[in-house]
Amino acid sequence: MTQLNEAARLKILSDLVAIPSVNGSEQLVAEYLENLLAQYGIESEVVQFSEKRANLVAEIGSGRPVLGISGHLDVVSPGDAKAWLSGDPFTLTEKDGRLYGRGSEDMKSGLAAMAIALIEIKAAKTLKQGTLRFLATVGEEVGEPGAEQLQAQGYFEDVDALIIGEPTGYNIVYAHKGPVNITLTSHGEAAHSSTPEAGYNALNPLFVVLNQANTFFDNLQVENETLGKVIFNPTVFHGGDQVNTIPGLATAEVNVRTIPEFDNHAVVQALQTIIDQENAKGADITLDVTMNLAPVAGAKDSRLVDLATTIGQDYSTQQIDATAKSYGTDASKFLIDKADGFPVIIFGPGNDTAHKVNEYVDKQMYFDFVDLYQRLFSTYLNEAKVPSVSKAKAKP
Repeated sequence: MTQLNEAARLKILSDLVAIPSVNGSEQLVAEYLENLLAQYGIESEVVQFSEKRANLVAEIGSGRPVLGISGHLDVVSPGDAKAWLSGDPFTLTEKDGRLYGRGSEDMKSGLAAMAIALIEIKAAKTLKQGTLRFLATVGEEVGEPGAEQLQAQGYFEDVDALIIGEPTGYNIVYAHKGPVNITLTSHGEAAHSSTPEAGYNALNPLFVVLNQANTFFDNLQVENETLGKVIFNPTVFHGGDQVNTIPGLATAEVNVRTIPEFDNHAVVQALQTIIDQENAKGADITLDVTMNLAPVAGAKDSRLVDLATTIGQDYSTQQIDATAKSYGTDASKFLIDKADGFPVIIFGPGNDTAHKVNEYVDKQMYFDFVDLYQRLFSTYLNEAKVPSVSKAKAKP
């Protein structure tokens, strides 16, 4: 029996979008979900991260197996508010079957659908065995510290499978690359441009390092059957402040998408080797890793993928694909000490408007995922074999 009608489901999403939880101010969303779940007899734990920031953990059922379901509480900045349909990016606005608002797609619709599914599964008493654990996190958009905290504090230790509600439409993602952000800083000595020998141009050795790194990764003959090759991109460059002054400082930021066969550690080592060679010639370049998220190597042939595909096909008019992607999710932190092939999918309502002005989620797709999640969560647990304790494989 449906516990919440469509109007109630819309109100929950509208309420969530109305909370401007730009990264760093997520606590009100956690408290909203805590109060919502409490209305239906579901206890939650608000796990404080820092001032104005908190994760949320809630569960129904008991014992093994444990299915983790997860979504993040933060959103990116809305940009120019005047460019949004309503003039207010934090007001959910419906037009032509679409629900517009910052976070409507990424990922408060997935978050709401998971919370409602939790409520309705409990009300209908459809869960016959196992535990359904809801893990709502801070900071996914910037480094995933919330998932890291929950994993470190043991909330994920006994989880046997994971579903992350990031927007994928009706398709399924079972593996993704590991995003790594690195800052390279070149220290030189400023001088007048007419006497460059009196200083040291910080730009020049940094150009050399970036060129050599581009060549190295372009020619890297390492590939993952599912994820493909490592992606290396210099994305930000700063150097100098006046055209007739030799720059004494220059910085470059690079974004790398890694694979298990050439992981984050290997990328940093390769860059450091190139830097060391240039420093031996007189340069002074340092490397700092500012974000370090491991690649996720789930299995395409898992029972979780098969079940999500079968159930999802009842809602999709297109053939559902199970694919691998280059973006990152909280799975990088949750699965840090789990073995490759751990059952994981990224599966949630959305499209390709995340982070854009006038981000939206399709209204019917949102409703579909509430029902789809109820079936997927309860069926997965009810039909699962109770697992024995498995050994985890630590990742570097």
